[in-house]
Order: sequence, then C-alpha cells, then structure tokens
Amino acid sequence: MVIGKNTKYPSESTGELLSSLGVTAAKQDRDGNYNVKVGFAEPRSDGGSNAKIANIIEYGKHGQPAKPFLKPARTASRKPCTDAMIAKLEEEIGKL
Repeated sequence: MVIGKNTKYPSESTGELLSSLGVTAAKQDRDGNYNVKVGFAEPRSDGGSNAKIANIIEYGKHGQPAKPFLKPARTASRKPCTDAMIAKLEEEIGKL
C-alpha cells in the first residue's frame, strides 16, 4: 500500500478512493470504435475530489513523493487487454 508512507504529515487510507474507481459500459462511437472510460466517482464524502487525491498520490506534491499507481496499472494491463480484444475479434470473424 502506498497511501500514508513517506509523507510529511501522517495520513491514512480510508478506502474511499478505491471504492470510487469505476468503468463505464463499452459504447460505440460514430466511427464504429468501442470506448470505455475509467475514472473516479465524485465527490468524496467530505466534499473533496477523488480525482485530486488520485493526482496527488500519482504525481506527489511538496513534502509528499509521487507513488504512481495509475500508470503502472495501465502498463501492466495493456498486453492482457490487447490479447482479449484480439481473441474476441478472431471469435467474431470465425462466426462469419
């Protein structure tokens, strides 16, 4: 867990950021491409912004070093996602 470590001021994970993370259903655009959006539900229970908290954790701020979690997740999931899309495409082509 990266939250609360090596920070200038004590902090503690509440789990609210993680629970606010979500994805939309896949929707097709006018060009025929399917798109999915990944993001954070807003606002937080205290009225703050989950996107702001995520940005601070990802990139850091004065007195708090960066603790990237979004970019490594995207990098790690790229090949499995591409493989799943290729498999689905081949499955659909096989039905023709």
